[in-house]
Amino acid sequence: MIWLSKRRYILFMLIPTLIVYLGYIIMPVLISFYYSLTEYTGIGAARFIGLDNFSRLWHDSLFWISLKNTLIVLAVALLLLLPGAFLLALLLNVKVRGGNAVKALNFAPSIVAPILVGLIWVFILDPQMGMINVILTKLGLGQLAQPWIGGKTLTPYSIGIVFTWQMIGFLATIFLAGLKMIPRDVYESSSMDGANKVQQMFRITIPMMNETVKINVILIITGVFKIFETVLLLTNGGPNHLSEVMVTYMYNVTFTSGEYGYGMAIATVTFLLTLIFSLVYMSLSRKSIEE
Repeated sequence: MIWLSKRRYILFMLIPTLIVYLGYIIMPVLISFYYSLTEYTGIGAARFIGLDNFSRLWHDSLFWISLKNTLIVLAVALLLLLPGAFLLALLLNVKVRGGNAVKALNFAPSIVAPILVGLIWVFILDPQMGMINVILTKLGLGQLAQPWIGGKTLTPYSIGIVFTWQMIGFLATIFLAGLKMIPRDVYESSSMDGANKVQQMFRITIPMMNETVKINVILIITGVFKIFETVLLLTNGGPNHLSEVMVTYMYNVTFTSGEYGYGMAIATVTFLLTLIFSLVYMSLSRKSIEE
Protein backbone atom coordinates (compact mmCIF):
# COMPACT_ATOMS: atom_id res chain seq x y z
CA MET A 1 0.00 0.00 0.00
CA ILE A 2 3.05 2.24 -0.16
CA TRP A 3 1.96 3.44 -3.61
CA LEU A 4 -1.07 5.12 -2.03
CA SER A 5 1.24 7.58 -0.27
CA LYS A 6 2.69 8.88 -3.54
CA ARG A 7 1.12 12.11 -4.78
CA ARG A 8 0.76 11.05 -8.40
CA TYR A 9 -1.25 7.97 -7.43
CA ILE A 10 -3.45 10.01 -5.13
CA LEU A 11 -4.18 12.42 -7.98
CA PHE A 12 -4.90 9.47 -10.27
CA MET A 13 -7.45 8.08 -7.80
CA LEU A 14 -9.13 11.49 -7.61
CA ILE A 15 -9.64 11.80 -11.38
CA PRO A 16 -13.09 10.07 -11.49
CA THR A 17 -14.37 12.32 -8.69
CA LEU A 18 -12.96 15.42 -10.39
CA ILE A 19 -14.66 14.46 -13.67
CA VAL A 20 -18.02 14.09 -11.95
CA TYR A 21 -17.49 17.36 -10.07
CA LEU A 22 -16.60 19.23 -13.25
CA GLY A 23 -19.50 17.72 -15.17
CA TYR A 24 -22.24 18.19 -12.58
CA ILE A 25 -21.09 21.25 -10.61
CA ILE A 26 -18.63 23.47 -12.47
CA MET A 27 -20.04 23.12 -15.99
CA PRO A 28 -23.67 23.94 -15.01
CA VAL A 29 -22.43 27.01 -13.12
CA LEU A 30 -20.48 28.21 -16.16
CA ILE A 31 -23.41 27.52 -18.49
CA SER A 32 -25.75 29.42 -16.19
CA PHE A 33 -23.35 32.37 -16.13
CA TYR A 34 -23.19 32.35 -19.93
CA TYR A 35 -26.96 32.41 -20.31
CA SER A 36 -27.21 35.15 -17.67
CA LEU A 37 -25.50 37.38 -20.24
CA THR A 38 -28.10 36.66 -22.89
CA GLU A 39 -31.73 37.21 -23.72
CA TYR A 40 -33.08 33.69 -24.07
CA THR A 41 -36.52 32.12 -23.77
CA GLY A 42 -35.37 28.51 -23.90
CA ILE A 43 -36.35 28.26 -27.58
CA GLY A 44 -34.23 29.36 -30.50
CA ALA A 45 -30.90 31.12 -30.30
CA ALA A 46 -29.73 33.16 -27.32
CA ARG A 47 -28.97 36.85 -27.99
CA PHE A 48 -25.97 38.26 -26.12
CA ILE A 49 -26.90 41.39 -24.12
CA GLY A 50 -23.97 41.68 -21.70
CA LEU A 51 -24.81 42.79 -18.17
CA ASP A 52 -28.33 44.02 -18.95
CA ASN A 53 -29.95 41.24 -16.90
CA PHE A 54 -27.89 42.20 -13.86
CA SER A 55 -28.77 45.86 -14.35
CA ARG A 56 -32.42 44.83 -14.47
CA LEU A 57 -31.95 42.90 -11.22
CA TRP A 58 -30.73 46.03 -9.51
CA HIS A 59 -34.03 47.76 -10.26
CA ASP A 60 -36.26 44.71 -9.69
CA SER A 61 -38.24 45.20 -6.46
CA LEU A 62 -39.35 41.54 -6.44
CA PHE A 63 -35.73 40.40 -6.53
CA TRP A 64 -34.93 42.53 -3.48
CA ILE A 65 -38.00 41.12 -1.70
CA SER A 66 -36.79 37.57 -2.43
CA LEU A 67 -33.29 38.47 -1.21
CA LYS A 68 -34.68 40.02 1.99
CA ASN A 69 -36.81 36.94 2.65
CA THR A 70 -33.83 34.65 2.07
CA LEU A 71 -31.69 36.63 4.52
CA ILE A 72 -34.49 36.51 7.12
CA VAL A 73 -34.65 32.72 6.76
CA LEU A 74 -30.86 32.58 7.11
CA ALA A 75 -30.93 34.71 10.27
CA VAL A 76 -33.68 32.58 11.84
CA ALA A 77 -31.80 29.39 10.97
CA LEU A 78 -28.52 30.62 12.44
CA LEU A 79 -30.19 31.85 15.63
CA LEU A 80 -32.35 28.77 16.19
CA LEU A 81 -30.86 25.88 14.28
CA LEU A 82 -27.18 26.14 15.20
CA PRO A 83 -27.56 26.37 19.02
CA GLY A 84 -30.60 24.09 18.93
CA ALA A 85 -28.72 21.35 17.10
CA PHE A 86 -25.77 21.68 19.49
CA LEU A 87 -27.98 21.39 22.58
CA LEU A 88 -29.77 18.43 21.03
CA ALA A 89 -26.42 16.75 20.36
CA LEU A 90 -25.45 17.26 24.01
CA LEU A 91 -28.67 15.52 25.09
CA LEU A 92 -28.15 12.67 22.62
CA ASN A 93 -24.60 12.23 23.92
CA VAL A 94 -25.97 11.18 27.32
CA LYS A 95 -26.21 7.40 27.60
CA VAL A 96 -29.76 6.37 28.45
CA ARG A 97 -31.90 3.32 27.75
CA GLY A 98 -33.42 3.57 24.28
CA GLY A 99 -30.92 6.21 23.25
CA ASN A 100 -30.35 4.68 19.80
CA ALA A 101 -34.08 4.77 19.05
CA VAL A 102 -34.19 8.43 20.09
CA LYS A 103 -31.26 9.19 17.77
CA ALA A 104 -33.09 7.53 14.88
CA LEU A 105 -36.28 9.51 15.55
CA ASN A 106 -34.23 12.70 15.85
CA PHE A 107 -32.82 12.13 12.36
CA ALA A 108 -36.22 11.29 10.82
CA PRO A 109 -37.22 14.83 9.64
CA SER A 110 -33.99 15.07 7.64
CA ILE A 111 -34.91 12.09 5.44
CA VAL A 112 -38.42 13.32 4.68
CA ALA A 113 -38.70 14.75 1.17
CA PRO A 114 -38.86 18.59 1.25
CA ILE A 115 -42.11 18.48 -0.74
CA LEU A 116 -43.68 16.41 2.07
CA VAL A 117 -42.22 18.73 4.70
CA GLY A 118 -44.02 21.61 3.01
CA LEU A 119 -47.26 19.61 2.89
CA ILE A 120 -47.03 18.70 6.58
CA TRP A 121 -46.46 22.28 7.64
CA VAL A 122 -49.28 23.61 5.46
CA PHE A 123 -51.67 21.76 7.77
CA ILE A 124 -49.93 23.37 10.76
CA LEU A 125 -49.42 26.96 9.60
CA ASP A 126 -52.22 27.63 7.14
CA PRO A 127 -54.24 30.68 8.34
CA GLN A 128 -57.61 29.01 7.62
CA MET A 129 -57.21 25.29 8.32
CA GLY A 130 -53.83 25.21 10.08
CA MET A 131 -53.59 23.43 13.43
CA ILE A 132 -52.10 26.42 15.26
CA ASN A 133 -54.90 28.85 14.46
CA VAL A 134 -57.58 26.20 14.97
CA ILE A 135 -56.26 25.39 18.46
CA LEU A 136 -55.99 29.07 19.35
CA THR A 137 -59.59 29.62 18.25
CA LYS A 138 -60.86 26.59 20.20
CA LEU A 139 -59.10 27.92 23.32
CA GLY A 140 -60.78 31.29 22.93
CA LEU A 141 -57.53 32.93 21.85
CA GLY A 142 -58.59 33.70 18.31
CA GLN A 143 -57.09 37.19 18.57
CA LEU A 144 -53.65 35.53 18.62
CA ALA A 145 -54.27 33.73 15.32
CA GLN A 146 -51.93 35.01 12.62
CA PRO A 147 -51.36 34.52 8.88
CA TRP A 148 -48.26 32.43 9.59
CA ILE A 149 -47.85 31.75 5.87
CA GLY A 150 -49.17 33.69 2.93
CA GLY A 151 -49.07 37.02 4.74
CA LYS A 152 -46.84 40.02 4.20
CA THR A 153 -44.65 39.70 7.31
CA LEU A 154 -44.48 36.34 9.05
CA THR A 155 -43.94 33.98 6.12
CA PRO A 156 -40.09 34.09 5.95
CA TYR A 157 -39.90 33.59 9.72
CA SER A 158 -42.20 30.58 9.44
CA ILE A 159 -40.07 29.20 6.60
CA GLY A 160 -37.02 29.59 8.84
CA ILE A 161 -38.74 27.58 11.59
CA VAL A 162 -39.75 24.85 9.12
CA PHE A 163 -36.17 24.70 7.83
CA THR A 164 -34.93 24.45 11.42
CA TRP A 165 -37.30 21.54 12.12
CA GLN A 166 -36.20 19.77 8.96
CA MET A 167 -32.44 20.16 9.47
CA ILE A 168 -31.96 20.04 13.25
CA GLY A 169 -31.58 16.26 13.39
CA PHE A 170 -29.03 16.20 10.59
CA LEU A 171 -26.88 18.93 12.12
CA ALA A 172 -27.26 17.43 15.60
CA THR A 173 -25.88 14.16 14.22
CA ILE A 174 -22.82 16.02 12.91
CA PHE A 175 -22.40 17.75 16.27
CA LEU A 176 -22.76 14.40 18.01
CA ALA A 177 -19.99 12.93 15.86
CA GLY A 178 -17.81 15.90 16.83
CA LEU A 179 -18.53 15.35 20.52
CA LYS A 180 -17.54 11.70 20.20
CA MET A 181 -14.17 12.77 18.76
CA ILE A 182 -13.18 14.76 21.85
CA PRO A 183 -10.87 12.58 24.00
CA ARG A 184 -12.36 11.71 27.39
CA ASP A 185 -8.92 12.16 28.94
CA VAL A 186 -9.23 15.91 28.44
CA TYR A 187 -12.36 16.05 30.58
CA GLU A 188 -10.87 13.80 33.22
CA SER A 189 -7.73 15.96 33.45
CA SER A 190 -9.79 19.14 33.73
CA SER A 191 -11.93 17.57 36.46
CA MET A 192 -8.81 16.75 38.43
CA ASP A 193 -7.81 20.41 38.09
CA GLY A 194 -11.15 21.49 39.56
CA ALA A 195 -13.08 22.45 36.40
CA ASN A 196 -16.85 22.15 36.66
CA LYS A 197 -19.27 21.21 33.86
CA VAL A 198 -19.85 24.80 32.75
CA GLN A 199 -16.13 25.52 32.57
CA GLN A 200 -15.57 22.30 30.63
CA MET A 201 -18.29 23.34 28.18
CA PHE A 202 -16.82 26.77 27.41
CA ARG A 203 -13.12 25.93 27.78
CA ILE A 204 -13.03 22.45 26.21
CA THR A 205 -16.15 21.33 24.34
CA ILE A 206 -16.97 24.46 22.34
CA PRO A 207 -13.34 25.31 21.36
CA MET A 208 -12.66 21.72 20.28
CA MET A 209 -15.88 21.69 18.23
CA ASN A 210 -14.74 24.64 16.11
CA GLU A 211 -14.35 22.66 12.87
CA THR A 212 -17.71 20.94 13.40
CA VAL A 213 -19.39 24.30 14.00
CA LYS A 214 -17.80 25.60 10.81
CA ILE A 215 -19.16 22.66 8.79
CA ASN A 216 -22.66 23.15 10.16
CA VAL A 217 -22.68 26.91 9.51
CA ILE A 218 -21.66 26.28 5.89
CA LEU A 219 -24.42 23.66 5.59
CA ILE A 220 -26.95 26.16 6.94
CA ILE A 221 -25.84 28.89 4.53
CA THR A 222 -25.91 26.61 1.48
CA GLY A 223 -29.15 24.99 2.62
CA VAL A 224 -30.99 28.29 3.05
CA PHE A 225 -29.90 29.65 -0.33
CA LYS A 226 -31.28 26.57 -2.11
CA ILE A 227 -34.65 26.28 -0.31
CA PHE A 228 -37.24 25.57 -2.97
CA GLU A 229 -39.79 22.75 -2.55
CA THR A 230 -40.84 23.72 0.97
CA VAL A 231 -41.59 27.32 -0.03
CA LEU A 232 -43.34 26.16 -3.18
CA LEU A 233 -45.73 24.01 -1.12
CA LEU A 234 -46.22 26.52 1.70
CA THR A 235 -46.99 29.67 -0.30
CA ASN A 236 -45.81 29.28 -3.92
CA GLY A 237 -44.28 32.71 -3.39
CA GLY A 238 -47.62 34.43 -2.77
CA PRO A 239 -49.37 36.64 -2.22
CA ASN A 240 -48.11 38.71 -5.14
CA HIS A 241 -44.58 37.27 -4.83
CA LEU A 242 -44.18 38.76 -1.32
CA SER A 243 -43.00 35.46 0.16
CA GLU A 244 -40.57 34.52 -2.62
CA VAL A 245 -37.08 33.37 -1.76
CA MET A 246 -34.33 33.64 -4.34
CA VAL A 247 -34.65 30.13 -5.76
CA THR A 248 -38.45 30.21 -6.07
CA TYR A 249 -38.25 33.62 -7.74
CA MET A 250 -35.64 32.27 -10.14
CA TYR A 251 -37.89 29.29 -10.90
CA ASN A 252 -40.94 31.46 -11.56
CA VAL A 253 -39.01 33.85 -13.79
CA THR A 254 -37.38 31.02 -15.75
CA PHE A 255 -40.16 28.47 -16.15
CA THR A 256 -43.36 30.47 -15.60
CA SER A 257 -42.45 33.71 -17.35
CA GLY A 258 -40.13 32.03 -19.86
CA GLU A 259 -37.26 34.49 -19.27
CA TYR A 260 -34.44 31.98 -19.18
CA GLY A 261 -31.61 34.51 -19.41
CA TYR A 262 -32.99 36.65 -16.60
CA GLY A 263 -33.61 33.57 -14.48
CA MET A 264 -30.00 32.50 -14.94
CA ALA A 265 -28.90 35.96 -13.78
CA ILE A 266 -30.84 35.38 -10.55
CA ALA A 267 -29.29 31.91 -10.25
CA THR A 268 -25.81 33.38 -10.76
CA VAL A 269 -26.35 36.01 -8.06
CA THR A 270 -27.69 33.32 -5.71
CA PHE A 271 -24.58 31.20 -6.29
CA LEU A 272 -22.26 34.18 -5.78
CA LEU A 273 -24.01 35.24 -2.56
CA THR A 274 -23.76 31.69 -1.21
CA LEU A 275 -20.07 31.62 -2.05
CA ILE A 276 -19.44 35.07 -0.55
CA PHE A 277 -21.28 34.31 2.70
CA SER A 278 -19.40 31.01 3.06
CA LEU A 279 -15.98 32.50 2.33
CA VAL A 280 -16.54 35.48 4.65
CA TYR A 281 -17.59 33.19 7.48
CA MET A 282 -14.59 30.89 6.94
CA SER A 283 -12.26 33.89 6.88
CA LEU A 284 -13.73 35.35 10.08
CA SER A 285 -13.62 32.01 11.88
CA ARG A 286 -10.00 31.51 10.84
CA LYS A 287 -9.05 34.94 12.20
CA SER A 288 -10.80 34.26 15.50
CA ILE A 289 -8.82 31.03 15.91
CA GLU A 290 -5.52 32.73 15.16
CA GLU A 291 -6.23 35.46 17.72
